[in-house]
Amino acid sequence: MALSRAERCLVLLLRLLSRAFLVLLSLAARASAALGPRPPALPQPAGAPPARCVPPPGQPLLLLSAGQLARRIRRREVKCTDVVQAYIKRIEEINPLVNAVVKARFDAALQEAHHVDKLLSEGHGDEDSLQEKFPFLGVPFTVKEAFALHGMPNTSGLVSRCNLISTSDALVVSRLKQAGAIPLGVTNCSELCMWYESSNNVYGRTNNPYDLQRIVGGSSGGEGCVLGAACSVIGVGSDIGGSIRMPAFFNGVFGHKPTTGVVPNDGQFPNALGVRTEFLCTGPMCRYAEDLEPMLRVMAGPGVRKLKLDEKVSLDKLKFYCMEHDGGSVFVSPVDREILQAQRKKAQLFTDLLGDHGKPVWPLWELMKWFLGMSLHTIPAIALALTEKLMKLNPGGNAKLVSMGHSLRTEMMNLLGTDGMLLYPSHPIVAPKHYFPLGMPFNFAYTAVFNVLGLPVTQCPLGLSSEGLPLGIQVVAGPHNDHLTLAMARYLEKAFGGWVCPGKS
Repeated sequence: MALSRAERCLVLLLRLLSRAFLVLLSLAARASAALGPRPPALPQPAGAPPARCVPPPGQPLLLLSAGQLARRIRRREVKCTDVVQAYIKRIEEINPLVNAVVKARFDAALQEAHHVDKLLSEGHGDEDSLQEKFPFLGVPFTVKEAFALHGMPNTSGLVSRCNLISTSDALVVSRLKQAGAIPLGVTNCSELCMWYESSNNVYGRTNNPYDLQRIVGGSSGGEGCVLGAACSVIGVGSDIGGSIRMPAFFNGVFGHKPTTGVVPNDGQFPNALGVRTEFLCTGPMCRYAEDLEPMLRVMAGPGVRKLKLDEKVSLDKLKFYCMEHDGGSVFVSPVDREILQAQRKKAQLFTDLLGDHGKPVWPLWELMKWFLGMSLHTIPAIALALTEKLMKLNPGGNAKLVSMGHSLRTEMMNLLGTDGMLLYPSHPIVAPKHYFPLGMPFNFAYTAVFNVLGLPVTQCPLGLSSEGLPLGIQVVAGPHNDHLTLAMARYLEKAFGGWVCPGKS
């Protein structure tokens, strides 16, 4: 429906006000950071000039998928210690630039790698039995800091938890370790995992490997970053509004939000309560499409029986639907031209937990403290806490929104059925500059809608923009038809090249 002249003027005014608000918030955030407690400065490589993106990996082992690495290790073609050491060296080289790995366990990882090499040298099992029992034998992986990893911090960017050390593993982490994978450390996230820039007052801010002045997304932003920078090959993420898919998009890698209820969420903080349990999903993130399905099988455990991963997929027999944008809104950025172009090519071929169960936190008071540089919380966490308080004042409106969500879910299920897929932008714009999300906080709607609907979604990279920033697309299917989106991910990787090393055009 066409807008009247007055409506177009109003839209333009609101967009201008949004941009002005962004500038003011950026200045306030910088002033608050200067006045308040600051994380320790990141060390810079001696004598290195300022870099726009991270340097490419030089070690060939860093360019192999998790499946290929596990196969070579099982066949004793490469030592597990060499693989782990290659990733440790890469992290030590790149992390001072991006601040993605916030706590490492390199010594323990090397000990575990030595154990793998010893196991193989003693001839324990043939290749087939090893593959069945340990599908990720010797493969290094990283974990979003919001998940418990034994001996590692589990703060979720919350200052009041900065001395907390996990004494056990989250269930999905435990399953990956049982499958032979070796954790290298934990990666940064947004405060309480409720914002799409990974920055907090415990670890600081993470930078995009394709442009250090841009965001990595959130809340699984550290994971997206280490994968895109070739500092990890597979990783564990969680997604309540796009927290796997936005970082995967901004960092040029694959990320899968499974059908709700398939992969357990146990062992992460904060975990979902009430209606949010219908939205939160734990899922795999990786550089290569072939690793998505094996990771999902391991992470889901017995829940994998709800899916149809053994069914063969014939893409030429499926129905495809395509949406280029959400219809347009003053509160959401228009979709970038290059994102639309990439999608057309394809068509052609938030919490109440700020106090952590301690002293109550009053959002308005925290907002005043933030402007004085005295709050221990980030502005997105405070703003979303205020939103939560306001939402509770309108239970009738909340119930109406829930009803609308159920109606849309039914409509989408009828549309997609068991043989349909929807192609939809992962985000309206490529990775924006730091602080930009404060001015356009609702851009995450492009991913969050599918958390509400509980549908499986895979974010797939589609090369780089003219600025050298990752492009991508979401592939959506009906409930428990994850095998369709995973098959499409493999196809798109072949057609568009998949992950592209930072710095390449």
